[in-house]
Amino acid sequence: MTVSRQEQYFNLIDQLMRCPNGEEPNLLTAHSELIDQGFIESLVQVSTMMAHENNPDGAKFLIHVARELAKELGLYPEAPANS
Repeated sequence: MTVSRQEQYFNLIDQLMRCPNGEEPNLLTAHSELIDQGFIESLVQVSTMMAHENNPDGAKFLIHVARELAKELGLYPEAPANS
């Protein structure tokens, strides 16, 4: 039986939450095959759940990761620079 992609996303999110500070980029690089729009949506979903469960720090962390990955994938619009 294979693990569904959604379960792989949640597994990676769990690993992100438990990894030592500063090791997140290495963990994400090691699982680069999972970094896609679905993973970003899962990050937002879990961060929303954390916010509702009174874990604002965890929620902020996951939103930050989601935003950075979305920028890298070209899914997050950059604000135009004011001249």
